[in-house]
Amino acid sequence: MPPPHQQSHRSPSPSQPSGKSEVSDLKSQLRQLAGSRGPGTDDGKRDLFKKVISNMTIGIDVSALFGEMVMCSATSDIVLKKMCYLYVGNYAKVNPDLALLTINFLQRDCKDQDPMIRGLALRSLCSLRVANLVEYLVGPLGSGLKDNNNYVRTVAVIGVLKLYHISASTCIDADFPTTLKHLLLNDPDAQVVANCLSALQEIWTLESTTSEEAARERETLTSKPVVYYLLNRIKEFSEWAQCLLLDLVTKYIPSDNNEIFDIMNLLEDRLQHANGAVVLATIKLFLHLTLSMADVHQQVYERIKAPLLTQVSSGSPEQSYAILSHLHLLVMRAPHIFASDYKHFYCQYNEPSYVKKLKLEMLTAVANESNTYEIVTELCEYAANVDIPIARESIRAVGKIALQQYDVNAIVDRLLQFLEMEKDYVTSEALVLVKDLLRKYPQWSQDCIAVVGNISSKNVHEPKAKAALIWMLGEYSQDMQDAPYVLEGLVENWDEEHSAEVRLHLLTAVMKCFFKRPPETQKALGAALAAGVADFDQDVHGRALFYYRLLQYKVSIAESVVNPPKQAVSVFANTQSNEIKDRIFDEFNTLSVVYQKPSYMFTDKEHRGTFDFSDELGNLSITAESGDVVPAERVEANDKDLLLSTTEKDEGRDPSSNDSAYNAPSYDGSSAPSATSQPLADLAFSSTSTPAQGPSSSLAIEDMFGLDFSVGTAATPSPPSLNLNAKPALDPGTFQQKWRQLPICISEEYSLSPQGIALLTSPQALLQHMLSHSIHCIASGGQSPNLKFFFFAQKVEEASTYLVECIINTSSAKSQIKIKADDQSSSLVFSTLFQSALSKFGLP
Repeated sequence: MPPPHQQSHRSPSPSQPSGKSEVSDLKSQLRQLAGSRGPGTDDGKRDLFKKVISNMTIGIDVSALFGEMVMCSATSDIVLKKMCYLYVGNYAKVNPDLALLTINFLQRDCKDQDPMIRGLALRSLCSLRVANLVEYLVGPLGSGLKDNNNYVRTVAVIGVLKLYHISASTCIDADFPTTLKHLLLNDPDAQVVANCLSALQEIWTLESTTSEEAARERETLTSKPVVYYLLNRIKEFSEWAQCLLLDLVTKYIPSDNNEIFDIMNLLEDRLQHANGAVVLATIKLFLHLTLSMADVHQQVYERIKAPLLTQVSSGSPEQSYAILSHLHLLVMRAPHIFASDYKHFYCQYNEPSYVKKLKLEMLTAVANESNTYEIVTELCEYAANVDIPIARESIRAVGKIALQQYDVNAIVDRLLQFLEMEKDYVTSEALVLVKDLLRKYPQWSQDCIAVVGNISSKNVHEPKAKAALIWMLGEYSQDMQDAPYVLEGLVENWDEEHSAEVRLHLLTAVMKCFFKRPPETQKALGAALAAGVADFDQDVHGRALFYYRLLQYKVSIAESVVNPPKQAVSVFANTQSNEIKDRIFDEFNTLSVVYQKPSYMFTDKEHRGTFDFSDELGNLSITAESGDVVPAERVEANDKDLLLSTTEKDEGRDPSSNDSAYNAPSYDGSSAPSATSQPLADLAFSSTSTPAQGPSSSLAIEDMFGLDFSVGTAATPSPPSLNLNAKPALDPGTFQQKWRQLPICISEEYSLSPQGIALLTSPQALLQHMLSHSIHCIASGGQSPNLKFFFFAQKVEEASTYLVECIINTSSAKSQIKIKADDQSSSLVFSTLFQSALSKFGLP
């Protein structure tokens, strides 16, 4: 027997119906039912309509059925009408020609006897949003606004707003705003009134920019008759409409205090409303009305406290967080009013972490002399929480309370107990807090140092905690017996310390320790200065060189600068200014309160935050095999400001500038002089001696710390060569990750030739030029005069990558360069190579 015919098992395309004839079958079946009036016809139409809507929902193009669907819409079945309107609305938007076929049957349905069908048809007609069909909307909308059924009028009011956004002139010429105003003041249905208010506010606000009459009409919405009429009907409104009305009333200016009290008395029952949005809108109105009445304003705080606390304990965690955010704002403004209710801010075991964090901030704010002990006791319980971020926040909260209270005896004991807990994150947070505590209360130094002295620096890994420990070692080295030797051990491991913050603190601590215990610290200071001057971080390098020059000038002056008599810090800097807080308060009951920042900071592009690579790199792909220029992604012109912001503040300067008036010292530990008991006064130079007197003036410092200087003006050795891979491989995701993780090695400014600036009318010329030097571009953007490029390069010998951010100003012919590298030791060599390549751009 011949083999059976092999059937194809190809799966259908996701963008096409599963069978070739499926659309044709649906079309023929719809045609058969279109003119049928027999029993069961509507059931058959429902099944077919469901198939059509299902195919449309999953992305299959069923627009070929448009005519048949319209013909089948001649039915009184509301379910069929809804599905037909959904289909029509979906395809009319993308194909205006098809929309013309729907006008007749939609206009016919707008006159149907069933008010539900009239309303649905009018809504669908207004939702077509086709500009050349607006003339067909005016008649049905006019009829809908006069309809006897409130649902049809409700839909018609929103339809007027849709018409305004399609064609504002058509809406104004038809005098629809006047009709809406009449309905606002006379319609018996509360939802129609609310929709009129919303539509009129939007229309007149937009029109007021070009029309004085519209501006006057907008002001009539906040006139006394309109406001009082709406307030008297507020109980009829839905929650959304009540919030809309309450927001309108905040713009109304009462004539006197009696009118304020009348409004508040009328709305007081809104504070007991079950909906949190209504409660917050009422609170915003009360706070706004009483801003000029200090005593009454405080009474409002007392009155709104109970409703807010009730809302916090009811509803979902998300709703509780929104209410808590507003409560947090009020607590910050009037903590004494909420001080007696601190137990409401205790964390519950089943609350999400974002709610707990907010409650911890509120506990910190309401703490005073009467409740501090109870609050601190509760916070200490959280320190053992399995949720480590909350445990950290609770320890910080204890520290903040200690910094704002006068009687800190019990709090200090709790903090010191944290230091004895065998949990790294607890110890780290406690060290930072003890440092701040000692800055404000130096009288507690003996008790704190006794505990801190037992902590090994090897067990502290977090940079901020290690920096705090080092600060205490330097500040109280006279009371800590092993301080010089602990610091010396840290200096010996300088290269293993990756945090610039820790290295900066270490430099300063060694200096302070030297002025208090010079014989024991002399060797460590020499090593720290040499390592600091050779450090790639510009802040560390600059501070080390600054300290060295101070010592070279006069040791006593260096001591007065680095280790002056300390005064207790009375007030710590606040992270938010009062102006920002007042701005947030003015935007009460908005997202500003939840985000804890004014609206302009998250709506205006220039305030959205630091530059994000995801905005620029997107899905850009790079292949190592391609020999052409990597296609650099272009950004839109309106993203210019975002593109030209940077992720880090400018740091330092070119390490090559180290060879200035003073050559960088190198430290040789084997040649260090032995410690002596020479007093500091004997180490000071004559007041007439300055560094400009020549190398001999620094001889004592060099001998004292074992530093070796190059005397004279020897030529700077040429940098070693660096071989770059002509075809490096780096994907945008890796580039983005590396850029965020690596520190800036070099930040400097280069000049470009006039010929190169002229060629930048086509940035592709620069990309091709840099490619010839094995430096590839991964992204670019901006507009003249500011152009921004991101380059990368890789070594031939090993997988070591260099990342470059290059901002070129074509007006000044300057380029700002930031370089990051896996191998920081060769970053200076790469910088020289990059500068050389850039300087040759445009030259023959």
